[in-house]
Amino acid sequence: MSMSNAGVPRILVATLVLVALSGCMSGTREVEAWVQQEKAKKGAPLEPPPVIKTFETFEYTLRAPDDRDPFDLPSSDEEEKQAEAGPRPDQNRTPEPLEAYPLDGLKMVGTLGAATAPEGLLKDPEGVIRRVHLGNYVGQNYGRITAINEGQIDLVELVPNQTGGWVERQTSISLADANKK
Repeated sequence: MSMSNAGVPRILVATLVLVALSGCMSGTREVEAWVQQEKAKKGAPLEPPPVIKTFETFEYTLRAPDDRDPFDLPSSDEEEKQAEAGPRPDQNRTPEPLEAYPLDGLKMVGTLGAATAPEGLLKDPEGVIRRVHLGNYVGQNYGRITAINEGQIDLVELVPNQTGGWVERQTSISLADANKK
């Protein structure tokens, strides 16, 4: 091909592009007039801002010099007093075999004996059935048996609270719970 033949299509393409671009610029007067007209319109009135409510302030004062501010954390002395005041587990006694298992792992399977000296039958997670009496300890939270009935064994557990002390919690192991599992 010669140079003159290759240049003709390029010139033709460039001319078509210029014609197309000039066609895009011809209708801008109508758009500019519309934009000016829209800018001249007034908008809807704005709603007034909401009224800010003012609240009555209150300054808390301690009633007596010994009172503690309710928003302050207790001092370490107060925590120690609270921890010493509540119930505490007996750390000197030898743990009983059923204290090695969590309470939800023990299942009541029945009772034995007379109403004056009842015995409960608890099955541990290993499948061993053990006799328990009033005052025996079971579970990992120092649970002490307080009552043995035909349908359940009641006990009191000692669980730690948030201040370093202990709190008593009533709970039971029921024969009905063992039948559900």
